[in-house]
Amino acid sequence: MTSEANRLKSANKILMVAIVIAAFFLGSLTNKVATLEKNGAINPPPQVAAPKAPSDAGTAQPATGKIKPVNSSDHIRGNVNAKLSLVVYSDFECPFCQKFHPIATVLLKTYGDKIRLIYRHYPLPFHQNAQKEAEASECIAELGGNDVFWKYTDTIFERTTANGTGFALDKLGHLAAELGVNQEAFQTCLDSGKYEKLVKESITEGSDAGVNGTPSTFVNGKIIIGACPSSTFDSAIKAELANKTWSATNCQVAS
Repeated sequence: MTSEANRLKSANKILMVAIVIAAFFLGSLTNKVATLEKNGAINPPPQVAAPKAPSDAGTAQPATGKIKPVNSSDHIRGNVNAKLSLVVYSDFECPFCQKFHPIATVLLKTYGDKIRLIYRHYPLPFHQNAQKEAEASECIAELGGNDVFWKYTDTIFERTTANGTGFALDKLGHLAAELGVNQEAFQTCLDSGKYEKLVKESITEGSDAGVNGTPSTFVNGKIIIGACPSSTFDSAIKAELANKTWSATNCQVAS
């Protein structure tokens, strides 16, 4: 046998020994890790679910906090001193909010001075025009007052096709003029972003109270989610007026 062959033979023996040793240590390490996991010494990282995005109709989760008390800065429709409040967190481009708005109007007519409706902003991020429309409503309120704010709200919900861009932003100035507001002053207000922070603060306040979809209506503090039938709100209002208990409701698939 040549010297070259002897060297190759020796190298193969060394390699085999190294493989055997490595396999031994690997097996020992695997057994040790398995033992530690079994005894709880090693814990796998917790599985964290991805946060759910807000939706038009909301989810079945109940409110987790309290809404901000109604005050003089709120947009109130009906008897400002009514003991029963319907505080709605809404989005001008939400199709469910569009369905709810006439229901709220009927409820105000039905119960008269016994109830009041309060509009608060909750524009959803996937409704492209909703944030600016909310800001526009505040400019309208500043320049035209509370009654014109509600006329603006009525008109948007009457004319939008909803789902994000149903009412064109370049038509807001014309709408302001139609409602009797100085168009130039309105446009200056809107373009300045003066009310962007206020609208975003309203979103935060709503979220803190458990809102994650629109419309979310708090009837004396208890939530009704979605465009529920008028009978749902009617039952809740009657229960409140009679000091009876009722349950929070979710109508996220209501038509």
